[in-house]
Amino acid sequence: MTSKTFNPKTAPGHQVLAAAGKTILRPGGQAASQRLWTWADFSPGDTVLELASSFGVSAIALAQRFGVNVVGVEQNPESVQRAREAVREAGLGDRIRFLETSIFNLDQLEEQFDGVLAEAILTMQAPAGKAKLFQLIHDRLKPGGVFLSHEMKTTTPEVSEALAASLRVNAQPLTAEAWQELAQEAGLTVQRQESGPMDLLNLPRLIEDEGVVGTVKFASNLILHPELRDRILEMRQVFHQYQSSLGYWLMAAQRQPD
Repeated sequence: MTSKTFNPKTAPGHQVLAAAGKTILRPGGQAASQRLWTWADFSPGDTVLELASSFGVSAIALAQRFGVNVVGVEQNPESVQRAREAVREAGLGDRIRFLETSIFNLDQLEEQFDGVLAEAILTMQAPAGKAKLFQLIHDRLKPGGVFLSHEMKTTTPEVSEALAASLRVNAQPLTAEAWQELAQEAGLTVQRQESGPMDLLNLPRLIEDEGVVGTVKFASNLILHPELRDRILEMRQVFHQYQSSLGYWLMAAQRQPD
């Protein structure tokens, strides 16, 4: 469990999944994330700001794959501690650092970045929060910098209520058109986009993301901990019920050069 006060019945869905051993929590899985990262055409030495950086998995992967320097913003102190330990073990302490603060405090940063990455966090914000974050992201990008977004997409607003109930968070996915409109209103130009199915908890995706050993550990935890199993099956049922209207959404949007 993630803490002494962790309650599987009421905890946010991503914490429940992590407690069960799920390491990849993005809607489109690790493969979608890796495709998204290539869209920015990063070069060694470029700077990347990651919102809601969690355990540092993406930050480490970006630094290792592209040679970039990463600043992660994460509000949960336990996640920050775990991320910093992972960075030390990876020998990347000179290239990755984490700020323990809210993503709504981006205006306190003086730096601008070649890229900003946000995965599975904008979906969880109310409309006003989404709009504010898009503007904050725009302001933290260097002119010509690229915002990389990996979120949930829906074709019908009715899915939000069911998602919020099962995930225990304010999940409000948008249509593709609405995501693009938010980017444009913040002064970003959409360069590329992609969508696909929401199959995060389907067996083939589990094996792809976690590997065979990780999937076996995940399944074993569900057997050993009925309270985790019940919550995760509840989430999976909602994903399956709305599979025709719910999916992942990737977008690369650029701040225009001055």
